[in-house]
Amino acid sequence: MWLATAVCGGHVGAVANAGTAQIAVVDENAQPLPCRIHLKDQAGRVPSGWQRAAGLPFFRDHFSCTGNVELQLNAGTYTFEVERGPEYQRHSGSFELAESAEKKIDVRLQRIADLAAQGWYSGDLHVHRPVEEIELLMRAEDLYVAPVITWWNNQNRWADRELPQDPVVEFDGKRFCDLMAGEDEREGGALMYFGRRRPLAIAGAGREHPAPMQFVEQARREGDVWIDVEKPFWWDVPVWLASGQIDSIGLANNHMCRSSVYASEAWGKPRDAKRLPPPLGNGYWTQEIYYHVLNCGLRVPPSAGSASGVLPNPLGYDRVYVHVGQPFGYRKWWEGLKAGRSFVTNGPLLICRANGKLPGHVFTGEQGDEIKIEIEASLTTLDNVPAIEIIKNGRVERAVPPEQLKATGGLGSVTFRESGWFLLRAITDNKQTFRFASTAPFYVEIGPSQRRISKGSAQFFLDWVNERAKRVEASLKDPQKLREVLVYHERAKVFWQDMLAGANAE
Repeated sequence: MWLATAVCGGHVGAVANAGTAQIAVVDENAQPLPCRIHLKDQAGRVPSGWQRAAGLPFFRDHFSCTGNVELQLNAGTYTFEVERGPEYQRHSGSFELAESAEKKIDVRLQRIADLAAQGWYSGDLHVHRPVEEIELLMRAEDLYVAPVITWWNNQNRWADRELPQDPVVEFDGKRFCDLMAGEDEREGGALMYFGRRRPLAIAGAGREHPAPMQFVEQARREGDVWIDVEKPFWWDVPVWLASGQIDSIGLANNHMCRSSVYASEAWGKPRDAKRLPPPLGNGYWTQEIYYHVLNCGLRVPPSAGSASGVLPNPLGYDRVYVHVGQPFGYRKWWEGLKAGRSFVTNGPLLICRANGKLPGHVFTGEQGDEIKIEIEASLTTLDNVPAIEIIKNGRVERAVPPEQLKATGGLGSVTFRESGWFLLRAITDNKQTFRFASTAPFYVEIGPSQRRISKGSAQFFLDWVNERAKRVEASLKDPQKLREVLVYHERAKVFWQDMLAGANAE
């Protein structure tokens, strides 16, 4: 395998007159455990100089190792945090280090959940880390799927090197990384591409021209591809949804970081900040938009991505769990994601079944039927979750305290007399960041109308696409380029007008 882990652990740094700190992280069986470590000095700063010396994967405020690492540090007081994804207990501590002294720190990380044993496997769909480091990074985060973005606008790792015969690399017999993932991120927002064998020729594209849809159409013509909307609030989302070419949409995205949030929508469609104030308003806006998507009868599963390597997240902070069952397989993972047998999270682990079925299931009935659905769930979390919410057709149907869930194993029932959808979500009371979990939706079809289509949600996207078209007209001055881009917005306008005309719910 040409993809090699940069460093497997060992000695880090060379600091004059330093002390030596040896950190050994093990699992419950006392075996070395790949992990992530955050280290700060007594001033709360990341110590400088040592972290890159031996090539350990380092980013912003943390490094990854195989579980054994030796650090050369100046004398002083240090604090540290050790983590390994959401299925392990966090460990924090501190130590004093004298000049030329040695300090040994032993850490045992306890597993609090084993979702793979239950058939759930995690992936992060937005990865900007070096391909040479990805194996160790995935092991350190207990992550199973990680497409690595190697072409992104004008950046292209493959511009001067041979393309791999098979871009999907397997290791540990169960972990997979795709070396040919790509991202088209411009004025309309960001689309990510997975499953291709070569980059799209997007280098040199302008902020508005050519339209992102031109590359979407090209990718579809060229064969199998998975296209992900990186965030729901990007300006071109109504156009992309109307095309019918979108496979997933980033509900847990990189505006949600481990220790902070990006409180604005960047260059996306802004929310009403008075109604949805910072710091958590962006997270609620992201979910509102996704609920509008579902209210229009569009069955697009939620995805997750951390943008580690660009934004201040570890790999796998925002991740999607997909139920694959046993044995695990790469294609089976994507098939499960397409079917919506999944949940997204950046902390809590929220697993549920409804009448024994996994998320993505479609419950059906005849006109006049009443469908009663019993919901069973489990919640594992390191952060406090005030309530597990049942979201029905975009609104909170019921909020259940975790104590009730723990006592009964269920959330009661939800009843439908007409078509609709529902999902579960759990939002923590963390005030620094939007930390949550959400299942993919369950769907209900009753009678001949089948899918529920909301007038309000259709109007929401129609107004949006009209607003977006005006922005394009204001920024593109070349008449030919403007016509080429606006054709997609005009098609989307017709789509949403037809959706509104055929709506069967308010």
